[in-house]
Amino acid sequence: MKTNYTDTSLSIKNLAEEDRPREKLLLKGRQALTDAELIALLIGSGTPKLSAISVAQLLLNYCENDLNKLAQLSVKELKKIEGIGDAKAVTITAAIELGRRRKEADKPTRPKISCSKDIYALLSPYLLDLNHEELWVVLMSRSNNVIALEKISMGGMTGTVADPKIIFQKALEKGACSIILSHNHPSGHVKPSQADISLTKKVKNAAQFLEMPLLDHLIFGNDSYFSFADEGIL
Repeated sequence: MKTNYTDTSLSIKNLAEEDRPREKLLLKGRQALTDAELIALLIGSGTPKLSAISVAQLLLNYCENDLNKLAQLSVKELKKIEGIGDAKAVTITAAIELGRRRKEADKPTRPKISCSKDIYALLSPYLLDLNHEELWVVLMSRSNNVIALEKISMGGMTGTVADPKIIFQKALEKGACSIILSHNHPSGHVKPSQADISLTKKVKNAAQFLEMPLLDHLIFGNDSYFSFADEGIL
C-alpha cells in the first residue's frame, strides 16, 4: 500500500522561478538545493495531487530524513511512496549507485592497511546501505597492501553462506599472504553472532595451517563497526 498524504503545497509551476528546483540549480548552484529539491529533480514530476517536491518530501519522511536509510531502500520499497513508480524508483536507485561508485573510485588501487579504520574506509562503499548480508574478503600482500577485494557470498536479511574453501581458493589464486574478512549486518547492530564467531575461528585455524594469517574480521553496521582484532578475540 502506498504512503499517501493530502498535499497543501503549491504546484512547482506556481512557485517563483528562482524557487523551482531546476531554475534554482541553474541560478544558485547545486549546493543551494535541499534534499527534497534534489530528489524532485531526479523524479521529474509528481501526481495530479502532489508536486514533485511533495513526493520527494514524502520519501524523505519515510526515511526519517536520513539519506543513509534512503540508500538502503530497494526499488520495491521506494514504490511504496505515493507518486513513485518503476521509472522513478529506478532513477533514484541509479543515482545512489553512481554516488557509491564515486566513493569507490576515490580509493587508492592498492592501499596499505594498518588498522581497522583503514578496512572500514576501504569496504564502506561495498557494505554500507545494503538490505541483505554480504561476506567479503580482503586479500593482502606481505607488506599489507591490498591485492584484491572479493565478494564471497550474498544472503538475506539475517545471514549468508560462508564457505572457507571459496575464501582460500580466491586467496591462493591471487597469491595472498594474509586475509581480512568482513560482512555487514543489515539490522545495524554490530555485535557478532555465534555463527560469526564460529566462522572466524574456522577461518583462523585454516589460515594458520596455510601460513596465510587472518588479520581481522569486521562486522559493519549502519554507522559503526566491530573488529575482532581490536576487541582481542581473534
